[in-house]
Amino acid sequence: MPDLVRRIDQATPADRDRAVDGLRALAILGVVLGHWLVTALVVDTGTLHGDSPLRHMPEFTPVSWVFQTLAVFFFVGGQVAAGSYASAVARGTSYGRWLAARLGRLVRPVTVVLVVWSTAAGGMLAAGVGQKTVWALCKLVWSPLWFLLVFIVLSALTPLVARLHPLWPLALVLNVDIVRFGFDAPGWLASVNVIAGWLVPYCLGAAGARGRLRSRTTGWILLLGGAAATVALVLWARYPASMVGVPGQAVSNLDPPTLAVVTFGLAQCGAAVLLLGPLRRALRRPAAWAAIAMVNLYAMTIYLWHQTAMIVVTVVGMAVGAPRTGSRTVPDTLTWVGARLLWLPVFALALTALWALFRTYEQRRPTGGGVRAAGGERGAPMSAKRYG
Repeated sequence: MPDLVRRIDQATPADRDRAVDGLRALAILGVVLGHWLVTALVVDTGTLHGDSPLRHMPEFTPVSWVFQTLAVFFFVGGQVAAGSYASAVARGTSYGRWLAARLGRLVRPVTVVLVVWSTAAGGMLAAGVGQKTVWALCKLVWSPLWFLLVFIVLSALTPLVARLHPLWPLALVLNVDIVRFGFDAPGWLASVNVIAGWLVPYCLGAAGARGRLRSRTTGWILLLGGAAATVALVLWARYPASMVGVPGQAVSNLDPPTLAVVTFGLAQCGAAVLLLGPLRRALRRPAAWAAIAMVNLYAMTIYLWHQTAMIVVTVVGMAVGAPRTGSRTVPDTLTWVGARLLWLPVFALALTALWALFRTYEQRRPTGGGVRAAGGERGAPMSAKRYG
């Protein structure tokens, strides 16, 4: 391990902004932990179905404020994509080659998840597993893929939106919500916010790539202004307080994104700007940087398989008669919450096993030994080849 830490540190370019990688890692891990904390699989009369402690215990709503970190991911994505495209243009690389290189790392692991789970679903149905159970399991795995589709669209639009001011998509989200909630507009209109809502942090990140978000004052304005706007929308405009979807709730802040989740994202982007300095200092330590670098190398593998890890633990627990509380019971008591915290390390172990099995589809195996000189754009994901 010390040798790996040393090689990772030495393979990192001196001008690399490690804080950007730190933000990406925090965003991915936040989503993973958030799903594990607010998602439950319940066994009821032999059928598995999804549930959430937020439906039974709304006092735990603040958990969604801490672990719903998608805006930070889009913020980092916009910053990296804008910087990467500017570098590609300077080198004379065509748009098509640039986009293919960026999306290749997403498409391969997503394809594997779809193939594995399509096969598994067919096998379960053929074995007589109920359709409701199969659908509940597939929904847990496939529903997080929606944000990757949005990310792919925004990545493809980078040359067009890199200099777009974030106020334009923010205004579009505002107007869609006014028509949607104030005038009972058709449901399809809300789908506009799927792109517009996440375009706001993406454009903020692109502005960061141009050096427009260096001031801590800007970070505080985004943090405090976004937080105040979100509180106002929840208290007086009756937006849901949860920043994730809750089963049985009439309106979800995420499906599609509402103005409340966009203003909450502004606050998160402000916090991200303020964290850049402390993260840069913390990630000068080789061990801390090695951990962040490894998460970034396999960020998509971690994200795509974390729900499968929870499913595997739940199903194996059923088979061996493991304790049910926190794993297969209705999430409606503090006892469930305490038990779920104890289950988290087991989920992490299962995810580690899945990572070992599927990680090669995100990072191709190195073709040579040793540590290569590391090039690439600042803040861009690093290749496993650079670590030998």
